[in-house]
Amino acid sequence: MTPSPRFRIPRPRSAAGKVAGVVGAAVGVAAAGLAAGVVSERVLVRRLKADPTDPYTEEVFDQQRYDESFRLELPDGTDIHVEVVEPTRPVSGHPTVILVHGFCLDMGTFHFQRKMLAERGDYRIVAYDQPGHGRSGRLETGDYDLVALGRTLRRVIDRTAPEGPLVLVGHSMGGMTIMALAELYPELFGDRVVGTVLMATSGGLLAETKLVAPALLGRVGGPVLFMMSNATRYGGTVIDKARKSTTNVAWLLTRRYGFGTPKPSPALVSYVEAMNSRTSADTVTRYLRTLATHSRFPALAALAGTPVLVIVGDKDMITPVTHSEEIVRRLPHAEFVKIHDSGHVVMLEHADEVNAALAGFLERL
Repeated sequence: MTPSPRFRIPRPRSAAGKVAGVVGAAVGVAAAGLAAGVVSERVLVRRLKADPTDPYTEEVFDQQRYDESFRLELPDGTDIHVEVVEPTRPVSGHPTVILVHGFCLDMGTFHFQRKMLAERGDYRIVAYDQPGHGRSGRLETGDYDLVALGRTLRRVIDRTAPEGPLVLVGHSMGGMTIMALAELYPELFGDRVVGTVLMATSGGLLAETKLVAPALLGRVGGPVLFMMSNATRYGGTVIDKARKSTTNVAWLLTRRYGFGTPKPSPALVSYVEAMNSRTSADTVTRYLRTLATHSRFPALAALAGTPVLVIVGDKDMITPVTHSEEIVRRLPHAEFVKIHDSGHVVMLEHADEVNAALAGFLERL
C-alpha cells in the first residue's frame, strides 16, 4: 500500500542528521522551559519599549552616508564589507580614523561616533564588518582567529589608507584585533598609527569576565570547543530559528548585560539586539576558541610611544573595568576615561561623553 503523503515512512538518518536531531531536541527542551514565561516576557518587553522619554525613538540607524562601499576579498575567499567616508572639508595632516567593532556586532556599533565625525567633516573615516559579522562573509572552514583578524585589519589599511597617519578605534574584540595587529606589525605604531582608542576591551584575563562561554570553554579545553563547534555546524540553522523565536528573552538579556544605566533607551537595546541576532550561531561558536585564549599584553608595548585613549563603562559586565585598568597600568601614558552608569556598549549608551572624549583626543593629536 502506498503511504499517505501525511504519514511517510522515515528514512534512516545520517550521522550528521542524528547530531542535528540531538541539537534540535536540546533546543526544543530549552524552548519548552522558556514557554511558561513567554507571555509575561512579551508583556514586560512591550511595556519597556513604550517609554515616552526615549531620546532615540526617531533615530535612523544603519543608514549612514558613505562615499565608497566595496567588498574586500581575503586570501581565504572571505569577502569583507568596507565603507569609506571622505572629509567634506579636509584638513592637512588629519589622520584617517578606522573603526573596528566587537564580537556579535557590526560597524553600526560606532553609529554616533561616525555621525559626529562625518558632521565635522575634517576626518576621513573607514568602517568595516569583521569576518562573519554584519554584511561580511563567513569562513568556509575552520575557526576564526584573532591573528587572522589582525591581518584583515592590515588589508583594510593597505586598501583604504596605504599612506598617511592613522587613528585606530576598537571596541571589545575590535580592541583585541588592534592588539593582534600590533603583535604582527609593531613597526606600524608610531610611524603610521599615531593614536589608538581602546573601548571596553581586554588584553587578556578573559577567564575572569562574565563572558561565560569563552571563559568556561577556555578552562575545559579543545575537545569541548570541537564538539560544540561541530554541533552548531550541523544544527546551526535550528539553533538560529530557536533564537529568533525567543527574541523577547534576547532583548531582556541584551538590556541586562549590554547596558549599565537603570533605564537604557529601548531603541538602543533593540538596535544592539538586532546586531546580535544577525550573527549566526555558527559564527559565534567559531570565535570562542580565539576569545578564550586571547592574551596580548606584550603587544601593548608597540603602543607605548604613541597616544592612547582607554574608555570603559563602570558597569561593564563583559569586559569589566579591571581589564581597562590593567591596560592603563601597562601603558601609564594613556588617557583613561571611565564613564558612570555605562555597560559594554558604552559608545552607544553614553554617546555624547564618548564623542567628547574621542573628539578631544583627535584634536590633541
